[in-house]
Amino acid sequence: MSEKPPVDPERHAMKMAKKKAARDKIMATKTDKKGLVIVHTGKGKGKSSAAFGMIFRCIAADMKCAVVQFIKGGMQCGERDLITEKFSDICEFYTMGEGFTWETQDKTRDTEMAQAAWEKSKELIRDPANKMVLLDEINIAIRYGYVDVADVVAFLSEEKPEMTHVVLTGRNAAEDLIEIADLVTEMELVKHPFRSGIKAQRGVEF
Repeated sequence: MSEKPPVDPERHAMKMAKKKAARDKIMATKTDKKGLVIVHTGKGKGKSSAAFGMIFRCIAADMKCAVVQFIKGGMQCGERDLITEKFSDICEFYTMGEGFTWETQDKTRDTEMAQAAWEKSKELIRDPANKMVLLDEINIAIRYGYVDVADVVAFLSEEKPEMTHVVLTGRNAAEDLIEIADLVTEMELVKHPFRSGIKAQRGVEF
């Protein structure tokens, strides 16, 4: 295998300078700010983890924020433990689900819990002091019909404060929700240890 020719430092510097100039020109046109509707969806792992990363950025920036968990109430959650123990003064945290529907096996109860979670979500989003609100696994609640997607879309479009960010996670995000979102990321599943017989582990999944 032939070796690559050595990089000319001067030529490399000129190339990077051109890239920076082009990038700076693009960035100069991006002056607007707004509260974003952000959707993390897809079959791959990392939807909630990425969303909590943004919540911790808000905490680090001393920005008031809030989390509502729609489904994962019965599960241990390291992020919840850390926030409620260390950062409850800046981040309100509400766990309002009782587990996945196949665990509760009670659609009426699941619907009531999800509706209560949605009402709490609206209350938190309406509060202009909250700069970001994470609605963890709301997409699952919408998919199962516990929460009406039309209500979610209408509220985010018409009532969300202009500078408030709202993050919605969970598989199978509704097309109507994707349509109004400012940022949508689909996590793609390539490999997952569960398929090899490895159970969820502390520090990775929770």
